[in-house]
Amino acid sequence: MKPTRRKRWLLPKIAFCALVLLAVALPFTPAHDYQRATSLLLRMNSPDHPGTLGEFGTHEVEATALTLDTSSGSVRARLYMPQGVTEPAGIVLVHGIHHLGIEEPRLMGFAHAFAQSGVAVLTPEVSELADYRIDPQSIDTIGSAAHFLRQKLNRDAVGVMGLSFAGGLALLAACDSRYSHDISFVVAVGAHHDLARVSRFLATDKVELPDGSVKSFPAHQYAALVLVYSHLEDFFSPADQPAAREALRLWLWESFDAARAQEGRLSPPAKATIEALFQHKMEGVRPQLLKEIDQHQILMQQVSPAGHLNQIRVPVFLLHGETDNIIPSAETEWLAQELPAEYLRVRLITPAFSHVDMQHKMSWKEQWDLVSLMAAILQQAEAETVAPAKPSPEGAPSSS
Repeated sequence: MKPTRRKRWLLPKIAFCALVLLAVALPFTPAHDYQRATSLLLRMNSPDHPGTLGEFGTHEVEATALTLDTSSGSVRARLYMPQGVTEPAGIVLVHGIHHLGIEEPRLMGFAHAFAQSGVAVLTPEVSELADYRIDPQSIDTIGSAAHFLRQKLNRDAVGVMGLSFAGGLALLAACDSRYSHDISFVVAVGAHHDLARVSRFLATDKVELPDGSVKSFPAHQYAALVLVYSHLEDFFSPADQPAAREALRLWLWESFDAARAQEGRLSPPAKATIEALFQHKMEGVRPQLLKEIDQHQILMQQVSPAGHLNQIRVPVFLLHGETDNIIPSAETEWLAQELPAEYLRVRLITPAFSHVDMQHKMSWKEQWDLVSLMAAILQQAEAETVAPAKPSPEGAPSSS
């Protein structure tokens, strides 16, 4: 998830009202779910002043900090529980790459708004993503969170929604036999299919499409910085790595003056590399970036859904911004192509999103598409029945 100032989701309330009226008028349309979906989107748009429609079907929410016990240690998390709801459905909401992790304001707002709709939401802290790294250990964290929430709610399984690179990792968790029984569906927002291919895009501004064609599209500076930050040893000498790490970390946190202050600690070659990254002059670092991608192919395969999706056995919802310049929307096309057709519920590539942020202006069709998607997710979340807790497979993580 790109670090940025929080944006208000400016969705015209009059248009949304009209969409809800249309949903009511259409035969065989679950109007109640569409009303709840519209209400949810309005609360995300304007949490302080959602209006009457935005308050439709809402519940008070209690947020509780807790700790999950996983195979790799303790993980911070926050549980958003709707009040007055008997045996609520559950969703694990996983943040993207952002240093604030579960404290990121947009994530917190989304989790709270979703819980107001009557669904329990668990946000686990994925330490690797909070440190701008995409690592196989994050799959275990996501799976452990789903295991915990399933047991906590006494459900057959719960949903997982992953944002940005967490979307691809969520799909891998659903493919993992240790956690697949805990996960009832996956929502991947702005997700990757192949990390190596995304990395080549960041280095070359070239998008590789499933039909074999290639198109030019300028990548965001932020993502290339993340790629370098993840493997400093490929770009800087051991002596330069501490200052380079701090400079890149501060730049990613948007503390630009503090980041530049670190440049004085760097050798001339390291300073030239940092300047090329700060100014997004990719020609200066492109050969190193491409070499790094080749060097880390095995690790990138371990955190890529590519080649694993034939193991998926749950419904999948894919949402991607048409103009995403961090993870190009072609990645969702790749995901949709590999997913078994019977499990792909929705594939929505829309100009209404950039990366994981909603745009200010949308057509009626784009609004309707989002309402329909959110209604389908709410329906799927509540489709799982309440059942006695099932015994975990041998080796599954414990919960607390």
